[in-house]
Amino acid sequence: MSTKVAFVLAVAGSCSLVTGIGSLQAARASAGGRLAVSAVGRAAARMSAGVPFTSALLFDCDGVLVETEELHRTAYNQAFDEFGLTVGGKPVVWTVAYYDVLQNTVGGGKPKMRYHFTQTCGGEWPAVTKRAIAQPVCDDTGMALIDQLQDVKTEFYKKLVTSGKARPGVLELMDAAIATPGIAVGICSASTRGGFEKVVDAVVGKERLAKLDVIIAGDDVQNKKPHPEIYLLAASRLGLSSKACIVVEDSLVGLRAAKAAGMRCVITYTASTEAEDFYCEGADAKLLDFGSLPPLSALFEKAAVLAELLEGARDPKPVSVKA
Repeated sequence: MSTKVAFVLAVAGSCSLVTGIGSLQAARASAGGRLAVSAVGRAAARMSAGVPFTSALLFDCDGVLVETEELHRTAYNQAFDEFGLTVGGKPVVWTVAYYDVLQNTVGGGKPKMRYHFTQTCGGEWPAVTKRAIAQPVCDDTGMALIDQLQDVKTEFYKKLVTSGKARPGVLELMDAAIATPGIAVGICSASTRGGFEKVVDAVVGKERLAKLDVIIAGDDVQNKKPHPEIYLLAASRLGLSSKACIVVEDSLVGLRAAKAAGMRCVITYTASTEAEDFYCEGADAKLLDFGSLPPLSALFEKAAVLAELLEGARDPKPVSVKA
């Protein structure tokens, strides 16, 4: 018997809830790529059986499942060089320190570039010296250039992400949640589908991906993090309230998206984000990674979200935050 499933498909830049019958395998976004991996599995079975989830564990991708931020930065700089971008006569290059600021300020690749040119560069769009493209003079032509840059950046990124390694303990935590009845498990990434799929296929693996209940890429929402849309969409698809969801993020942008959605949030920081004051911004717990493998029971009790997350395993909260 075929199974009725619901999935999200981005159409002309907007989010549409589409109902389909049977498997979503081989769905295509374009001739050269496929849709963000179809996450039906248990979600479809439970929807068909009328058995609701109790809670959800939602993972960001970049920086949470695998540390890819330096690869993204390298790919952006390669794209900038490919187009010969200059501002004020100087090449456009994002340094490590500056990219750390960007990733903790703006979510998504296109918004990062727009922020750079309209804020950091004071509204001066770049000249293009290696392609027959006129220098943008307004937001419309500027965004048209950014669209082209993002496409080229994604292709560079795909070549760089060939052998990523999962961060310590994160896949073990994901597997434990998948194996627990009542807990929905998903990935919500601000990355574009092209680069996102390359990472999750290599790091998470297709067999594990097939067991997830929701997977949403940046293409599937209109508003990027720190807007809460991606997490609210995930909760809606799973039939859960925001309070029943725990998000795992690595940056302030992701944390703000999770908290704006009314969800609990655990931060696994990286070298690029460890100096940020996550507790002041509302993080429920923070730690370097899941290498010490805190048990799933430190997050959930019988599939219900605990009042205190990762107690005894998280970095200590400041006294002012505890109060």
